[in-house]
Amino acid sequence: MAEFVTVQRQSEHPGVAVIRLDRPPMNALNAALLREISSAVDEVSADDEVRAVVVYGGEKVFAAGADIKEMAGLSEAEMTARAGELQSGLGSLARIPKPTVAAITGYALGGGLELALGADRRIVGDNVKVGLPEILLGVIPGGGGTQRLPRLIGAAKAKDLIFSGRFVGAEEALRLGIVDEVVAPDEVLRAAVEWASRFQGAAAVALRAAKRAIDEGLDADLGSGLGLEEKLFAGLFGTEDRTIGMDSFIENGPGKAKFVGR
Repeated sequence: MAEFVTVQRQSEHPGVAVIRLDRPPMNALNAALLREISSAVDEVSADDEVRAVVVYGGEKVFAAGADIKEMAGLSEAEMTARAGELQSGLGSLARIPKPTVAAITGYALGGGLELALGADRRIVGDNVKVGLPEILLGVIPGGGGTQRLPRLIGAAKAKDLIFSGRFVGAEEALRLGIVDEVVAPDEVLRAAVEWASRFQGAAAVALRAAKRAIDEGLDADLGSGLGLEEKLFAGLFGTEDRTIGMDSFIENGPGKAKFVGR
């Protein structure tokens, strides 16, 4: 049984699952917490009833970073052996083949921001501080930060943040494109669940294909990306949802289809 992570289903929005982090006081991301996050990711990914996922750290903090006390005594050889697990755990949200949103309050620093960067969307409280301050510890981000942040906001802006290690407030994070929406801190979870709930009745197979096309396409050249899109697009013509969607469009116009997720 997990000690630090729970998967919570929403009674009002049954297609939404909330992965809740709870390792007081700051949700420091130690090895045990990362393993539990990965297990929760596997659970929601495999559950066809879950159509979208929210990741939430609580009312006061999302995650203030990796557990430095756990890392401080590791040798180069020991970290070499563990770095892959660290990167996989912090990047686990990117493996969920469904829409995901990080609901962020307080701090999302270091590994906490790296975890959030794996989500499709980030909704934050107006009191939030985000950043990748690893340089101040004599290291660099090791959980995907040097790769996902430049892809999100561009190399120059990412270098400014990573080279300086500075913290960024909510409004600057919004301007930079690190986050997508700013709300009052006590509205963060509600806003994230509301965003996720729009996919409860959506065409789940097509959503999965769209996410794969975008994410894998960004890591390839344009020609390879277009080839992937072509393959995924054609494959959707073998789904029930494609038949339902097109028949509904012809008979009733756009936006009225009742998809079944197959």
